[in-house]
Amino acid sequence: MQKQRIVITGGASGLGFALAQLAAKAGWQVAILDRDTKRGEAVIGSLQRWQPDTLFFTCDVTRMSDLENVAKELDERWQGIDILVNNAGVAQVGKLADTSISDWQWIIDINLLGVVRGCKAFLPLLQRNGGHIVNVASMAGLLDVPNMASYNATKAAVVSLSETLENELAEHNIHVTAVCPSFFKTNLGQGMRSSIEGMEAKLDKLMSKSKLNATDIAKEIMRAIERQHSYTIPHKQGRYAWYLKRFLPRSWYRRILHKSIKKHDKS
Repeated sequence: MQKQRIVITGGASGLGFALAQLAAKAGWQVAILDRDTKRGEAVIGSLQRWQPDTLFFTCDVTRMSDLENVAKELDERWQGIDILVNNAGVAQVGKLADTSISDWQWIIDINLLGVVRGCKAFLPLLQRNGGHIVNVASMAGLLDVPNMASYNATKAAVVSLSETLENELAEHNIHVTAVCPSFFKTNLGQGMRSSIEGMEAKLDKLMSKSKLNATDIAKEIMRAIERQHSYTIPHKQGRYAWYLKRFLPRSWYRRILHKSIKKHDKS
């Protein structure tokens, strides 16, 4: 794949940083955006060893002005971009009855509107010569695991947004990929909001058991960009669960889902 100019939100840690490493090693121009200035400044040097033209911007995806300012500066420095990765996101766990409206607004503002803002800010740059938008969703957006209504809803919305944008932007030669990983070893649990006691420890345990890490998911994203895939579902078990949901009677799928949850609770 030829060298690209890539922008990654939430790029200073976890999946975003793993993807930035692969891109820099490939010789791509990389811009990582993150609200954690200290972390961003600490990691940018390691990326510049592979690609000197790697940049860090302090950016909060809940602020449209932050994203617009970065887009303007990259337009001046790089004369555009080729790939936008909307990766920044947060987690929230809790039953609907126990999740406040303010908590709903918090996660929607980051997980959904953060993606919308990213697309709107960088779309003018992508429309010039075409390109690729990668929106990091989750298997939570395809399945419907209980006690995660707010998180599931935002990730389902990101999948739907990605599908819609793919139809809208095809005439501009802009491809769109929705990335739907299951649990993997990352820092998603940091800053998670939960109304269920002990959920943070349970989430950490699930992620530690995953056979895939952030680099594995990042490699799948690089492959999806190269092959212009509409979806990428890295986990084999995730793909299997999605097929069950799509093709089994709803009552059968629900029994299998609850059985799987009980199995994980005991392990």
